[in-house]
Amino acid sequence: MRRDRRGFPFRLLLATVVWLGVATAVPAVSAALDECAVGAYRLTDGSFVDIASIGDSRLRWRRPDGTMGALTRTPDGSWTNTLGWTDRPDGTRISFDCARNAIAFNALEGRRLNLAVSETRFSVQGASLAGRLVMPEGDSRVPIVVLVHGAERDSALDDYALQRMFPAAGIGAFVYDKRGTGASGGRYTHDYLTLAVDAIAAMREAKRLAGTRAGRVGYQAGSQGGWVAPLAATIAPVDFVIVSFGLAVSPLAAERESIATALTRRGFGADVVEQGMALADAIDVIATSNFTQGYDGLEAIRSRYGDAPWFRQIRNGVAGFSRFILDTPPSVLRVEGPQLVPQIPLHYDPMPVLRHLDTPQLWVLAGDDQDAPPGETKRRLANLTREGRPITVALFPDTEHGLYEYETLPDGSRVSTRLPAGYFPMMRDFVLNGFIGSGYGAETTRPGDESGG
Repeated sequence: MRRDRRGFPFRLLLATVVWLGVATAVPAVSAALDECAVGAYRLTDGSFVDIASIGDSRLRWRRPDGTMGALTRTPDGSWTNTLGWTDRPDGTRISFDCARNAIAFNALEGRRLNLAVSETRFSVQGASLAGRLVMPEGDSRVPIVVLVHGAERDSALDDYALQRMFPAAGIGAFVYDKRGTGASGGRYTHDYLTLAVDAIAAMREAKRLAGTRAGRVGYQAGSQGGWVAPLAATIAPVDFVIVSFGLAVSPLAAERESIATALTRRGFGADVVEQGMALADAIDVIATSNFTQGYDGLEAIRSRYGDAPWFRQIRNGVAGFSRFILDTPPSVLRVEGPQLVPQIPLHYDPMPVLRHLDTPQLWVLAGDDQDAPPGETKRRLANLTREGRPITVALFPDTEHGLYEYETLPDGSRVSTRLPAGYFPMMRDFVLNGFIGSGYGAETTRPGDESGG
């Protein structure tokens, strides 16, 4: 099921093969359709709805309350809607009036916001990156959020709805294609320092373009960006950092936690978790050697535990990276592995950066995240908060990677339905005010509040 979440590095191994292969097999949305429909619309109740191109002749709508759906054009020119990423109609009725830049959304009407858009290119470490500053209507001074990538290879300029949703809420947004993706040059990489330097250059370009309209400036980073944005803020200070479904542990530690968490949630005891860690050890050797060594050790684990129920759980997708390793012949892994995760710092420890970072941070975690399990990250962040670091932690229960609420299908897979109602308002308030209030529907721990609430 394709979703526009910012992919966790190991899961990107599967996503690169499956998602991008699907995307290239369908026609793109026409330029006329994009010009007509894509944008943010102010509705008569004062809220807004964002319309984005999915890239397969469909559109996706999103509202700040977290509701969303996919729009498909029918032969008579009207649109049908399905809930989230499901195939189930939810009764939402949407139509567009291109001549008036207007939308009808159920019983509401609205007009497309005249957001100020500045396209740009900026150079950093030999790469020319494509970016875009989107500012709210008017000429007032506003905060600006620089959107930092996850591990995905898709174009952020095409895909990131927050580039319009933040401006619709009175906040500027700067979006850019990371090196080696979309309209940007350079070689695709997972090197966090390189990506942090790119983010700093994006931040400075955003401030340059905004001029006197630039107020507070900071980062919003998803998934892999949770390692990148704090590092960038350490090198060149900003006013705030928001990390969504990111991690305060290393990539390899996260994979180990993913395996242990998956087995525990499925009722296996400590003895089985220990066996799962033996599999994690074997995978560590392969990944750390850049896919050149460790295959004999993995085969020994397979021979010993291949018929065990827990091993079949892993094979069935409990842990995406582990399944990729187990299901791919060594001859293929040796060739494709290094190309799929180039220069990834597998043992990168983010704690020294976080322990000394004075920038106010909001970390938003997904409580049921299989890709980036929040347990150890939440514990570490809570300790940093108690030590006086300006870190606010919010955990939305019953959400997965991407902060999506989901339904579980009969085969055990998940399909995303929406975002929590409080997720976007929480980020908006943190950017505008420097802190969050209450009533978002998340478990929160704030500086000076050790008990959470």
